[in-house]
Amino acid sequence: MNLSTFIRSEMTEILAEWTAFAKKAAPADGEMSDLALIDHAEAILCAIAIDIETRQSQRQQYEKSQGDEVDTGEKESAAAIHGRLRQASNFSLLQLSAEFRALRATVLRLWLPRVQQMSETTIYEMVRFNEAIDQALAESIVTFSARADRMRDLFLAVLGHDLRAPLATISLVGDLLTRAPVPQEQVATLGLKTKRSAMLMGAMVTDLLGFTRFQMGAGMPIARATVDVQEVCKAAVADASAMYPNSTIVFLPNGNLTGSFDSVRLQQLVTNLLINAAQYSAKGQDITLRADGLEDAIAIKVSNFGPVIPEESLKTIFQPLVQLEADVEDDARPTTSLGLGLFIARETAAAHDGTIAVTSSMAEGTAFSVILPRA
Repeated sequence: MNLSTFIRSEMTEILAEWTAFAKKAAPADGEMSDLALIDHAEAILCAIAIDIETRQSQRQQYEKSQGDEVDTGEKESAAAIHGRLRQASNFSLLQLSAEFRALRATVLRLWLPRVQQMSETTIYEMVRFNEAIDQALAESIVTFSARADRMRDLFLAVLGHDLRAPLATISLVGDLLTRAPVPQEQVATLGLKTKRSAMLMGAMVTDLLGFTRFQMGAGMPIARATVDVQEVCKAAVADASAMYPNSTIVFLPNGNLTGSFDSVRLQQLVTNLLINAAQYSAKGQDITLRADGLEDAIAIKVSNFGPVIPEESLKTIFQPLVQLEADVEDDARPTTSLGLGLFIARETAAAHDGTIAVTSSMAEGTAFSVILPRA
């Protein structure tokens, strides 16, 4: 059986192995359906089968071996779409490449036992198959990288935009203090505004540093020590209240709250959850922070009432650069709209071997629940 015919006739078995591998290689930050894992695999395989059957001159073979782009017309190829969607699903470039490496190995492993004897035709088909796989991988990498570049540019644009507001406040206060005598009763107000702007910028920079370390493969570093989570939560409440003085945060500690944690990272986690709640909470509604000492873990829960998070957003809310739309356009509350706060919270929980989850409904409000093993 020639290779192109084999690919078409055994498509179901090949796709089953593709799905099994993709499930193992998929990012651990969310579940993907079998349909999403398969993605455009069938169309990619059909394109490979057609490529094997298509006559190719020595010149064309040489150009393909040199990595020259092959004109596939105006329509985007299945491999190109696959690369773009894998980047949107938070796959890494290494995970994307591994999919094609596994696909190559699967097809050859299933096909070669059916080849009665090696011949020039068999070798030619193997060469054409490897060329087609490499071409599909190249097309996927191009669109994967292009989307990653667009996301990076968007991220930098958002960072510049969001830093501008607190910087303008600090600059204005400095200008007022140097140009004319400021009444004593206004000094405290100006100082609070400056402190608030500095804390807002500090929160963005801290999240940015954590995200950068994660992107570089360093993970979320933690240094464990015996920590009283009640004191950590109090510090987080103070930070969030300084940034959002009009929000009321109710802290409810319960039970033994000591354990082995990184106090700095844990405070950042709780602060990010409180900041998120303050940004989206309905005006006049309290934000509740609970910390419960369980037998082998500590449970932290941040709850607020505000716009219900749509079901589709619950699946992506912890991904970097994801931010929900504000419910009120003229809301003057400051926002850290880098879309990194919840991502950092998830990575911090994972670094402590813990979990974080979110629920949202009109009756119960929105609640982020964190479970952290004591050791």
